[in-house]
Amino acid sequence: MHPDPAVPAVVERELELRLILSPERGIPVPARLGYHTDDPYAVHITFHIDSGHPVHWTFARDLLVEGVFRPSGHGDVRVWPSKSEGRSVVLIALSSPDGDALLEAPTPQVSAWLERTLRAVPPGTEGRQLGIDDGLAELLAR
Repeated sequence: MHPDPAVPAVVERELELRLILSPERGIPVPARLGYHTDDPYAVHITFHIDSGHPVHWTFARDLLVEGVFRPSGHGDVRVWPSKSEGRSVVLIALSSPDGDALLEAPTPQVSAWLERTLRAVPPGTEGRQLGIDDGLAELLAR
């Protein structure tokens, strides 16, 4: 049975990131990765920091997919692969008027979650998910 494409699906993953404070020091930060098929170009990361107010970031799924393999992004969000204590990690640098943060995520967990998002909405089919292709076809047929 195939899921109804009209019903948006959510692909989520809870994981622990490390907020890098210095080359020697990092603190664990619980986070949730979220992907919504009705917003197919974006990924959402929610950080649960002690303040009691979760912090939300949204950026292009392509940027995260590429960042697992090679440096990607510029400006507010940059992502690149690295090693930490012999493990593969993805580093995510976030910049905002409130400050900057460098986060480290385990590559295997991020990759497994990204694969689930890519199965939900394969690359290149995002427009179909939004009905853009149908709308364009209709416009061009007139």
